[in-house]
Amino acid sequence: MLLDRTVPAEPGFADADFADADAASAGSAAPSHAGGAALEPWLQRELQRLGLPLQRRRVRAKQHVFRAGQPRTALYLVHAGFFKTALVSEDGREKITGFRMRGDLLGLDALDMNAYACDAVALDTGELWEVPFARLRNERPQFQERITALLAQEIRRDWNWMLALGTLGADQRVVTFLFDLAARLRALGFSGECLQLRMTRAELGNFLALTLETVARSLSRLQARGLIEVAGREIRLRDRAGLGEVLNAGARVH
Repeated sequence: MLLDRTVPAEPGFADADFADADAASAGSAAPSHAGGAALEPWLQRELQRLGLPLQRRRVRAKQHVFRAGQPRTALYLVHAGFFKTALVSEDGREKITGFRMRGDLLGLDALDMNAYACDAVALDTGELWEVPFARLRNERPQFQERITALLAQEIRRDWNWMLALGTLGADQRVVTFLFDLAARLRALGFSGECLQLRMTRAELGNFLALTLETVARSLSRLQARGLIEVAGREIRLRDRAGLGEVLNAGARVH
């Protein structure tokens, strides 16, 4: 169950636009990502102007934020934590569609629906901010423009992942993911060299269309070459240039 806490919107935030905070790695094919974290100060400012409280929701690891088919009540802005979105078939097969972190919006793919289109699950302890979409859309026309920009960025991101998964070998897919995660973390002000994976190897493989064993072998090969250092779920990028060479080699290793 989600734990709700209502606090007033905090004043004092400077204006921020939806500038792209992408910090692309040299030589990587990592999909670009939106500077979604810029939505936080804008949302706080606009809620304050409308006299609305900021609704915060805290979640625990493995807790569902929502499930596919559940009535859509709100969008959720990730303030802290790591989440996965996934499609689940009637017979229980799961396909992970993405990993979401601070600045990402959950529920964006169901804007034209009365129900959520996928499952959203917390991978660790996190905090979500509820976005009163209908109220902001009706009273803040620029909000619709921001949402449209986010949707366009999501489409481009999906295209880039389709290209990566359809044309790259196993090691290259893993490197692409590491570069992408590193760039997203740097854009948020964190280290882009030491990565803490919140997902399991099986979940990473599901997203990259690889088996758990293939992901494990790829990480072992990259570590044996001195390109990364693996310690459980912590991965340190030791040789970016070398990783870039793996990515650009064009070798299909499965």
